[in-house]
Amino acid sequence: MDTYGWYPEDNENLTDNEGSMDGEDFLAAERDIRKRLGDRELDFDSLHAISNIYRAATAVRRRAEREVLAQHNLSWGGFTILWVLWVWGQMDTARLASECGLAKGTLTGMLTTLERRHLVEREQVKTDRRKVTVALTSDGLTLIEDLFPRFNAYEVAMSEGLSLTEKRELARLLRIVTSNAVP
Repeated sequence: MDTYGWYPEDNENLTDNEGSMDGEDFLAAERDIRKRLGDRELDFDSLHAISNIYRAATAVRRRAEREVLAQHNLSWGGFTILWVLWVWGQMDTARLASECGLAKGTLTGMLTTLERRHLVEREQVKTDRRKVTVALTSDGLTLIEDLFPRFNAYEVAMSEGLSLTEKRELARLLRIVTSNAVP
């Protein structure tokens, strides 16, 4: 039995906090997975935990792109680049790609788009011509400073229904999973 008073094998007792149709659909999917694969020696609790992280991340990202970023013609990756540069300042492309969770080739294409919009600028490092640094332009700075409060309001809406303690615990648990995923 876990801390919520149900046995992991007994998914019939699971309920979504808000009782939403989507939550019920997710629980039904978890029951279906267990029925379909239950004869195998699998860790279904880990499967469900990681599957729900993926589902949540995908849903939050898609909705953010639709409701917050689209009005600024930004993708999730474009927003992330602006945000990272805003918080940590100018940096070389290798570090920027790493901080944004992007492949270097993907970053290059996104930087080209952001550069065309005059939101970022690239500069070759004089001491090592193989390296390039990226910085926000004044237009990029204005955009991210205007956009981020609205993005944060979206984050508040997405975490509605969680207490402050639950938000902190969720963040702590996700840091553990993220650490496990980083080689």
